[in-house]
Amino acid sequence: MSGLELSIAWRYLRSRRGSKLLSLISLIAIGGVTVAVSALIVIMGVMDGLQNDLRDKILTASPDIRVLTYGPDLVMSDWQTVLQKVVREKGVVAAGPFVSTQALIQAGHHKYMEGVFVEGLPPDGPTTPQVTTIRKHATAGDFTFATTDGTQHGAVLGAKLADKLNVVPGVDSITLMSIDPSKIDGVTGMPATKTERFEVTGIFDTGMYEYDESYAIISLKAAQELAQLGDDVTGIEVRTADRFDAPNVAQRLQDTLGMPYLTRDWHQQNSSLFNALQLEKLGMGVILLLIALVAAFNIISTLVMVVTDKTKEIGILRAMGMPARSIRRVFFAQGVAIGVVGTGAGLIIGIAASIVIGRGKLIPLDPSIYFIDHLPISTQPTAVVLIVVVSLAVAALATIYPAILAARLYPVEAIRHE
Repeated sequence: MSGLELSIAWRYLRSRRGSKLLSLISLIAIGGVTVAVSALIVIMGVMDGLQNDLRDKILTASPDIRVLTYGPDLVMSDWQTVLQKVVREKGVVAAGPFVSTQALIQAGHHKYMEGVFVEGLPPDGPTTPQVTTIRKHATAGDFTFATTDGTQHGAVLGAKLADKLNVVPGVDSITLMSIDPSKIDGVTGMPATKTERFEVTGIFDTGMYEYDESYAIISLKAAQELAQLGDDVTGIEVRTADRFDAPNVAQRLQDTLGMPYLTRDWHQQNSSLFNALQLEKLGMGVILLLIALVAAFNIISTLVMVVTDKTKEIGILRAMGMPARSIRRVFFAQGVAIGVVGTGAGLIIGIAASIVIGRGKLIPLDPSIYFIDHLPISTQPTAVVLIVVVSLAVAALATIYPAILAARLYPVEAIRHE
């Protein structure tokens, strides 16, 4: 592209003396591209941030892989043997047993009771497998479950659950009551209950509403007693070297263990949530791409109006010997200039808005509905590059019709144009 072609393209982007119409239209076309690019960057950042934040918070107390078992009782009796096989599998960093059950919780001698999820984990220690990061989120006490009587009959509660029950670590106690449907009380005819009293030895705060509101964690042995499992456990939880390789590791474990065992990776455990987020991200991307198409139509209309307004000038240029391909390059340069300026402005605005909204936590959310307390934004470089490339490509493609229209003008008819 010659300097003459670039000079003509720049002149055509500006308004004629005494008329600001074309300059205004050019600004509108640039503004359309700017809005499209900045909106795409912010919304894609929001969807990525929401997905990443939810994933990280869910995996705070949920392992990369769970090894469970089929059967009427859904408990694993030979878990020591299974654990040895699991830790030998390639890609497994840590593994340990767990007990998962539900119970009613009561603080002290208060009458208020509610249902909670009870998780039984090995007490914290030098050799304790660190499968999840839940132990790092203790805001008071620890996960040794050590009590004043020298036993490990303590309980670590979620922060919101502790606030609701108004309990303080090292001071208050709670009562957990579970039901054993296999045993029937001979007097009432109802399933027998198991009641255990625990000292509150710690509080954790993950930022995940579901965990902080309704989870109580006790020692593995205490959970086995509460759930009346004897020496059995619910399953084995596993941490992998690479979280995104967990499906492959889970499949290898499934092949190694065989029946009656089954493996569930972190995505399978929360498949409905992550699939919904992925579908929402796709839908938002399609909607925002429509904005980019609107910006493309703005570019087309701008260049068509330039062709109409500059018909005589184009005819004179053709009569002076400028070839049709040079005319096409002039309008191609105009469209690319609009695309580059609009994309650059949108890139700056989009990244700046993402940083301000993300770091400033400007958009609060109800954690009881969305699991998180603010709208997170994670701007991925690959997504930004893709948006910039698509925007420039759309701007370049939008020049095809106006450029062909201008190149097809006959010099004599163009000069006679009124």
